[in-house]
Amino acid sequence: MNKKSIASFLLLAFTICVSIVVSLSTEEEVDNTVYYYSTKGLDLDYTVNLDDADDVDFLKMEESFSPELGKSFMGFKEALGFKESQNNYFSVNTLGYLGKYQFGKSTLKLIGITDAKKFLKTPELQEMAFVANTERNKWVLRRDIKRFDGKYLNGIKITESGILAAAHLAGPGSVKKYLRSYGVQGFSDAYGTSIKSYMKRFSGYDTSQIKPNKKPKVSLKA
Repeated sequence: MNKKSIASFLLLAFTICVSIVVSLSTEEEVDNTVYYYSTKGLDLDYTVNLDDADDVDFLKMEESFSPELGKSFMGFKEALGFKESQNNYFSVNTLGYLGKYQFGKSTLKLIGITDAKKFLKTPELQEMAFVANTERNKWVLRRDIKRFDGKYLNGIKITESGILAAAHLAGPGSVKKYLRSYGVQGFSDAYGTSIKSYMKRFSGYDTSQIKPNKKPKVSLKA
């Protein structure tokens, strides 16, 4: 083999060796990169179908709209007012129920309020009316509260606050029938809201400051 052939052979061998080294170096570099795990450039804007979100308790989320009030009586009032009118003192619904707590005129007369226009434009009077009516309902249902508090009907734990909320919705007479029939005689208002739903929604609030009163009257001093 002459010198020219030897030189060509050595050049070829060197070229092959360089190619192999470069190839191995590139492969190692690729293996050590993080790009295999990168989300760069991927579409991660997902939307969850609420029909499939069975384990999300949206009712509990809604009930916690005023967490700073907790289960206090103030929390009870505000939660009930929010459910009735979204706490709008000047609300009148399609059936003529008035104010933050959606009172009917016949119920207002029972606690001494006959001027519906004044009632609607006076938030202080509405708050007094709520307390007075709740006192009356507690008196009417006092025996039922003692009998059923802590028991379960239709899968719902019965509590004093749940009973009083249901009485605000349906009247104490309807609640008494519901309890004494052990949940058989139900009631739903014109919008489909039931005694059962109110007993569940407003369960466990502290309404101990409400004292039973057979004939409460509301008067607002000038």
